[in-house]
Amino acid sequence: MGISILSGIFSSLSQMKALGNGDGSASDAVSGSQTPTDEEIPERLPSRFIACVRREQSAKRIRNALSNYEYHNEGTLAIFENDNLRGVRQADVVLLCCKPQMVSTVLGEGMESEESAVNRRGCSAMAEAVKGKVLISICAGVTASQIEEILYGSIGDRDPGAEGRCRIVRAMPNTASLICESMTVVATPTYKLPPAVATLVTWVFSRIGRVVYLPPSAMDASTALCGSGPAFFSLMLEALADGAVAMGLPRAEAQLMAAQTMRGTAGMILEGEHPAMVREKVATPGGCTIGGLLVLEEGRVRGTVARAVREATVVASQLGKGVEGVNGTRF
Repeated sequence: MGISILSGIFSSLSQMKALGNGDGSASDAVSGSQTPTDEEIPERLPSRFIACVRREQSAKRIRNALSNYEYHNEGTLAIFENDNLRGVRQADVVLLCCKPQMVSTVLGEGMESEESAVNRRGCSAMAEAVKGKVLISICAGVTASQIEEILYGSIGDRDPGAEGRCRIVRAMPNTASLICESMTVVATPTYKLPPAVATLVTWVFSRIGRVVYLPPSAMDASTALCGSGPAFFSLMLEALADGAVAMGLPRAEAQLMAAQTMRGTAGMILEGEHPAMVREKVATPGGCTIGGLLVLEEGRVRGTVARAVREATVVASQLGKGVEGVNGTRF
């Protein structure tokens, strides 16, 4: 996911540079077919990037994925291996992109170091490194409060800026970020983000798709719908293609037809059509569509799909709490 976000940013910056006077400044980006004219551009656009990885294979994968972008070739990307603290210290904005169970380990880096584990104010090395910065987490199920507890041992009761802590932003993009079609949900922080920070967060995730802001209480359901959604849609797409194959269509054409049909339907709904109205437009009296719809209703497809989202929501909430074996049979 981190590579997808970087790819989206690199692509956008390259387009801005091509459209403007060549320096990629915000003033260059206020016009052009690739950047909506009503989009708010950050006062300071990212100009240097640091990727922190654990293995050389990961570093190679990043280099290969970003090698075609101009910003990579200009030497603006540095990759640090097993040195998260160094990367965080040099950054202004930190993107936390790891498995939920690894968050404590990553944010606790340096805790055992005799030299830098705890400074005179009692903060961990990582807490000191992110001081006054923006920490954006895309770790599924992990709340901003949990991250704050890991970093500082407690949850602040004042604006992070007043306490000298970092500002924590929780976001949930999905796998479609690979083709810049992600649906990212950002949790509204307890304390309002400064306008410049809010603009930057929105701009970053707009590079890979659409962005909405919802209360933190909605994040587990958002993870189930947007994070797990591509897998659910893929299963339904496969089922449609399988049915067509069973009736004689070639597999490749059936999959293409199902995918394009799903894409076109989604496009109509994004343009303002209500799903029920789309369904009614196709389901003519006595036709094949109403016959197929009744079979789906008899199979309780609507309730089953809705239950899958509810189940994924519960699992997401439990994973964030560190519970193991959440997917065990419960009924």
